[in-house]
Amino acid sequence: MQPPTGPVLVEIGPLVVYWYGFLIATGIVMGARVATYLTERGGENPEIIWDMMIPVVLAAIIGARLYHVFSTPEAGLLGWPYYRENPAQIFAIWDGGLGFYGALVGGAVGVAIFAYFRNLRLLQWFDFLAPGMAIGQSIGRWGNYMNRELYGTPTDLPWGLEIPPQHRIPPYNDLGQYPQGTLFHPTFFYESLAALLICVALVLIADRYRRRLRYGDIFFLYLMSSAVVRFLVEYLRPDAWILGPLAAAQVFAIGFFVLGGAIMVGRRLVDSGGGERER
Repeated sequence: MQPPTGPVLVEIGPLVVYWYGFLIATGIVMGARVATYLTERGGENPEIIWDMMIPVVLAAIIGARLYHVFSTPEAGLLGWPYYRENPAQIFAIWDGGLGFYGALVGGAVGVAIFAYFRNLRLLQWFDFLAPGMAIGQSIGRWGNYMNRELYGTPTDLPWGLEIPPQHRIPPYNDLGQYPQGTLFHPTFFYESLAALLICVALVLIADRYRRRLRYGDIFFLYLMSSAVVRFLVEYLRPDAWILGPLAAAQVFAIGFFVLGGAIMVGRRLVDSGGGERER
């Protein structure tokens, strides 16, 4: 299995549209559509979702790019040592390089600022947005497929990716040990499929258990479920940014899982009377 085309979707004279950017944009639009559905079901104005898209998406992209730029991945891949010497390349996001946790933090800050100025209940709107973030993540990961990046370790599974030698990282560019035709785990697909399932599950939970949920529960469930996925997928990533014995994404995944779980359990222990619920 390998991409049917290269990273360029359309090229007309000086105009170049990359698959990576197109799929990220598609993910954003689909995520917003899921969020408007939940907003309507929650009795709020769905137009607010579209109003917040530009500032929130910009904040998410900035956060995602900063995460990538200041990382120090294995196998000599692009990270802070490279961007320190080539600062102009920091802005070349069409070549890939957006970190999930950077996008999550940046987007959350953007939502918080927007909610403050519009006097919105922050956790309620986090709930509306969380499943949309999952579907956006699911679609956006296919941009990595088109760029032939973020693949995993070698595999004998029939759905493995065939990566051309020029796109491989060390030591997998050694054709003596890993000849042409070697297959690699499609980690982008594992994460994409898991994110899609998370989106569907969160929408169903939000609809079915709306009266029993507190504001923020859907968002914290998203944090926890996506953290589990990232923690497991990182075991197959040979290009991970390592912090001690674990990949950086695994460290952050543990932190977000503990944070989400602690808040959900803590609120119920402190307020056994019910607290705020969605209506």
